[in-house]
Amino acid sequence: MSVQQARTVSKTLDDFHGYREVDELIGHHREKKDAIRCRLDEFREVGEESDEKIFTELCFCLLTPQSKARICDKAIGRLLESGAIWKGDSTEVLRHLEGVRFPEGKARWIVAAREEFFRDGRWTLKERMAEFKNPFEAREWLVRNILGLGYKEAGHFLRNVGKGEQLAILDRHIVKNLHRHGIIDKVPETLSKKEYLRIEALMKEFSSRVGIPLADLDLLFWSRETGEIFK
Repeated sequence: MSVQQARTVSKTLDDFHGYREVDELIGHHREKKDAIRCRLDEFREVGEESDEKIFTELCFCLLTPQSKARICDKAIGRLLESGAIWKGDSTEVLRHLEGVRFPEGKARWIVAAREEFFRDGRWTLKERMAEFKNPFEAREWLVRNILGLGYKEAGHFLRNVGKGEQLAILDRHIVKNLHRHGIIDKVPETLSKKEYLRIEALMKEFSSRVGIPLADLDLLFWSRETGEIFK
């Protein structure tokens, strides 16, 4: 898409849908697209790895609510180095969650998730994920069955293992940018299931209209707020 075409598209969007700063966003995507696509490829590769690797990503997503991603990533590193992620009880897991908010509850979530997916001496995580027809079905199951996973965290996990590019991950960075671009009228204080799915649909519509894939848009917004394309 040429610059002139982008301007024409954004003008139409601004006139009829109330979207804002679309030119800037398209330009930002053009600059970051290669790095974003590379990161998404890496997520897909994670999804082809062992159950243990995928479980590690699940634990990372369990830690992230109201905590910085880099701090959570370091906590996962300590859990792996100590082995507590595989065999520690919640008290032992807790020792390695320095800097993570609400660590007591999250330590229990990690142990509960391990008990769900490691039974009778074998992992069943990849096997379970393969049962679902689509990411929406997988997300619903995760939210219902895995303690600590809401729609955001379940979508985050599925995206990070290459199985959730059709899902929105509505954290505070993303919602802030949705408001900035006029996709939503205000930043909600909380997100019920109904509100989450409503905003997800609005984000998908915006994604389609501006020609930026949903998964790209998520990482684009996230990198704008944090300065990096992480996970």
